[in-house]
Amino acid sequence: MRRPPVLLAVLLLLVTACTSAPDDGRPSARDDGRPSARWQPKPGLAWQWQLSGRLDPAVDVPVYDIDGFDHPAATVRDLRTRGRKVICYLSTGAWEDFRPDAAEFPASLLGEGNGWKGERWLDIRRTDLLAPLMAERLDMCRAKGFDAVEPDNMDGYENRTGFPLTAADQLRYNRLIAKLAHDRGLAVGLKNDLDQIPELLADFDFAVNEQCAQYDECDRLTPFVKAGKAVFHVEYEVEVDAFCPKARQLGLSSMRKRYELGVWREAC
Repeated sequence: MRRPPVLLAVLLLLVTACTSAPDDGRPSARDDGRPSARWQPKPGLAWQWQLSGRLDPAVDVPVYDIDGFDHPAATVRDLRTRGRKVICYLSTGAWEDFRPDAAEFPASLLGEGNGWKGERWLDIRRTDLLAPLMAERLDMCRAKGFDAVEPDNMDGYENRTGFPLTAADQLRYNRLIAKLAHDRGLAVGLKNDLDQIPELLADFDFAVNEQCAQYDECDRLTPFVKAGKAVFHVEYEVEVDAFCPKARQLGLSSMRKRYELGVWREAC
């Protein structure tokens, strides 16, 4: 989850990070266009993260991260034809009132707002209710031909959710999401949740991070890089000259984006 802009103005530490490198090869595809083996993204892969506006498929990078609901299978197929790996963005830790399945979430699951319009934290303790809902979303990603999933809002226990969530609750839920993705042949990334990297490293295939340079946290992502797993990283407030050198040193796949996550990007 992107940190709400009002909070960003408080902390601005000019530190760290950026990188790009060629793809490490694509597994063979099945007749339905999905990979026959789970993708294992390596450190240094350049990427594009676009969650708003008309999709530009022509950015010359090997990895795209796009909204799973907003794009049809044809868009994913086009990107894969262009040689891209495609990540399916989903919010798995927060409810969004604008999603087509929003009415399927019982009111008892909905907590406090998470700082973004129309979004509320989910009670991740209720895996009995959430597991089938998230399984349906991951089925959608798989059916559209995505290679991986980026599950967002996976650190509710560190926020004011309206529920007494614990670190153990978060570990259990994050591992559930990882297993649901893996069961469908999808790679899965750990979104933020830096404190639980040591416990979750083995469960996730890559990491997605926002603003580790601004908050002087990028070193905490190195376990992924040392394990041969990509860290896809963005900054919003810090200039590339300030964070790219350290990002390259750490092996992060870094770029600067605007908060709306449109087409614009400034890569390291």
